Amino acid sequence: MSLQVEKLENNMAKLTIEVPADDLEKALQSAYMKQKNKIAMPGFRKGKVPRQMIEKMYGPEIFYDDAANALIPKAYSEAYEECELEIVSRPEINVVQIEKGKSFIFTADVATKPEVKLGEYKGLEVDKVSTRVTQKEVDAKIQEEAEKNAREVVVTDRAVADGDEVILDFEGFVDGEAFEGGKGENYPLTIGSGSFIPGFEEQLVGAEAEKEVEVKVTFPEDYHAEELKGKEAVFKCTVHEIKAKELPEIDDEFAAEVSEFDTLEEYKADVKAKIKEQKAADGKRNQEDQAVEQAVKNAEYEIPQPMIETQTTQMVEDFAQRIQSQGITLEQYFQFTGLTAEKMMEDMRPQAIKRIETRLVLEAVAKAENIEITDEKIDEELAKMAESYNMEVEKLKEFMGENEKKQMKEDLAVQEAVTFLVENAVEK
Repeated sequence: MSLQVEKLENNMAKLTIEVPADDLEKALQSAYMKQKNKIAMPGFRKGKVPRQMIEKMYGPEIFYDDAANALIPKAYSEAYEECELEIVSRPEINVVQIEKGKSFIFTADVATKPEVKLGEYKGLEVDKVSTRVTQKEVDAKIQEEAEKNAREVVVTDRAVADGDEVILDFEGFVDGEAFEGGKGENYPLTIGSGSFIPGFEEQLVGAEAEKEVEVKVTFPEDYHAEELKGKEAVFKCTVHEIKAKELPEIDDEFAAEVSEFDTLEEYKADVKAKIKEQKAADGKRNQEDQAVEQAVKNAEYEIPQPMIETQTTQMVEDFAQRIQSQGITLEQYFQFTGLTAEKMMEDMRPQAIKRIETRLVLEAVAKAENIEITDEKIDEELAKMAESYNMEVEKLKEFMGENEKKQMKEDLAVQEAVTFLVENAVEK
């Protein structure tokens, strides 16, 4: 294999890759061996037609696609290693020459990592972290815990109130006609949850058990069912059961049930300490976000479009893997949500750009400040990972090659760059 590299504008490059004619011949023969059982010609048994006869009848081009598809991945991989460019996109492949008896030539257009010209990144202004905790915040947190531990009781002496859970039957009508999907029986609904059409739940407040009430709503313009968008509807509803939350008394007994403490005072002190700890963590993250955002804004760079497309595609693929682990395919997700692959790519694009910008600038900061990650630091990180995965460190190391180790060093250097920005920022 031979390689020519041509640097183009906008951080793009063209790799021209030439594969020897002998390798092309081997790929053509391999393509013939794979296809011969599918080709029939008069006078020959299936799978016994000589390659020369096939090429004479159909032209040698019959095997070109398979041969090219077999050669390109390996040749491109070798070119990738040889070219010494920091390639940041998937290649756009174009075949230049494929002809029996000649070398196979193709090009790969790729995006290369942009250079970053850092602007001001020291002395950036960030908000001061406040860890002050008010009694109101402590009470709200304890009230939230009480809500979690509330028990439901059936109410028989009053009408529906906000916050109740009701069991109801309903049927919806548009212009006097029942519509598909508008009927439910013994449906559990929490009043105020916002899970139904806007205005529906509010109109059930005051409804009495086993008495039919009419609820009039207008479907939103962005409703998922096309035939119902913007339409006025009437729902005939009957509440069968009303359940209300009964909160526990907030006392020593409650504290003992929901925590490791015996008294309410001890529990309150612990809640206050945890809120303070959370505020400190949130404040630190906020400072990091502010510092990084300013450093990115102050820097100069030019991101090639294929780099953005590659990052966006990777994000979509990562999302597909996550929902796949939950038993949902991407196609099913599109059916449920009404999204398309194109719309998802469009929606994820701004986030992809932000990720690229942030990474580029933080890598530039790490380089400018000579931030290097030692092997000892890697070992510390591996020890943490092994503990979280409940694995032995040596076993974890077996799964890590040089590329994974290099990636970990780069990721840790980026984290250190964030820390550097905050440590050198000014609180306002």
